[in-house]
Amino acid sequence: MKQIKDYQGKKVLVLGFGISGINAAKLLVKLGATVVANDKQVPEDPSVVEGLKAAGIKTITGENPLSLSEEGFDLMVKNPGIPYDTPLVAAFVKRGTPIITELELGAKIFEGRLISVTGSNGKTTTTTLLEQMIAQDNPNRVAYAGNIGVSFSKVAQELGKDDTIVTEASSFQLLGAPTYHPHIAVITNIFANHMDYHKTRQNYIDAKLGITRNQTKDDYLVINWDNEEWQELSKRTNATVVPFSRLDKSEEGAYQREGDLYWKNERIMAAKDVTMIGPQNIENALAAIAAAKVAGVKNEAIVRVLTTFTGVRHRLQYVMEYEGRRFYNDSKSTDIEATEVALQGFSQPVILLAGGLDRGYSFERLVPYFKQHVKALIVFGECKDKMKEAGQAAGIKTIIESQDVVTAVPEAWKLSESGDVILLSPANASWDQFPNFEIRGDRFIEAVEKLTGKKEED
Repeated sequence: MKQIKDYQGKKVLVLGFGISGINAAKLLVKLGATVVANDKQVPEDPSVVEGLKAAGIKTITGENPLSLSEEGFDLMVKNPGIPYDTPLVAAFVKRGTPIITELELGAKIFEGRLISVTGSNGKTTTTTLLEQMIAQDNPNRVAYAGNIGVSFSKVAQELGKDDTIVTEASSFQLLGAPTYHPHIAVITNIFANHMDYHKTRQNYIDAKLGITRNQTKDDYLVINWDNEEWQELSKRTNATVVPFSRLDKSEEGAYQREGDLYWKNERIMAAKDVTMIGPQNIENALAAIAAAKVAGVKNEAIVRVLTTFTGVRHRLQYVMEYEGRRFYNDSKSTDIEATEVALQGFSQPVILLAGGLDRGYSFERLVPYFKQHVKALIVFGECKDKMKEAGQAAGIKTIIESQDVVTAVPEAWKLSESGDVILLSPANASWDQFPNFEIRGDRFIEAVEKLTGKKEED
């Protein structure tokens, strides 16, 4: 861990008791700061508060008192998911108090090689692939951290100058990381996400590009080349640009051509040998190949990972096969684009489970994918009527309304026959019925296990 004095003698408010907040608070104390930790909720586990107090941290729970903005804090370390228009955060903004996220803090103390992945879709899969590729071919330690559910500031204390951390960086985290500087940055794609938080698509794009803001010509930006907008965005970096392309639009980096995956002019492997299903996972594989090759990873390690890795939980995750039906959990598909690419991954008839939070948009874009891939549609949640309309426009003859993903599973089974795929790919956020997409996916898997009497396959 790099010994820094940036926070010595500073008074810091840590807002949010999540994994990142707890570890950030404890690290700041080690770095000489006086820390107050605040969470609007009272943690169900009392040991959370007890652990913070034992570390010398004052805790305030059950509310976000506006009076904290008057107590002379030098800095706020904010849970990335808390919006900037939340009253307490807005009060700090108005006072001009710096607000950062744990991503900034972890990077400040990490001495080793930092690689970072962002994007609207595919960042968790790409982060995991890349970490595994480096681990296969590196004598030093490597770990992943960040938005993938592992505290960056904790891992950064444990690894040294010869080690590597691959972070998954969300737009929320990057907004609070003004000096963040990965040696290798990856942008998998950029669509239109989190408009409720960022307000405009341009704000969202600008937040994503924070991953390359501080890069120089000695650094690398790996970026998807299959969209002209993304190609234009590559002009906003000082780093060396390394493209990847599933559509064979560039030979300068990693690309797919005639069924094979290449790095520059060197064939790596056949695309059909990638164990993850779907075109989006070919893109994720190419992004990981490009970053791994820049990082010096040998082809053998890359191939070993891509021919054995079966996917990240809730991201087009293969659950099991039962009586000729294959079940897939794609609960992470919280937008239309993700469901589009999920459907493209199957040649078999699909019984699709879809729906969720109504964000005010229609699903007309899904109509051609429904026509080509979907045999039957089961809808649920706030937007079920809009999803049903898209299914009707596609000419799907069997459309059923269900209460949620749990009740949808036995309905899907009744409609299925051997050779079918039963796919949860909601195209919507889960918050109308579940706290997050992970719980929604878990409930789906549990319902499948109850139906089949089998456990999910590894």
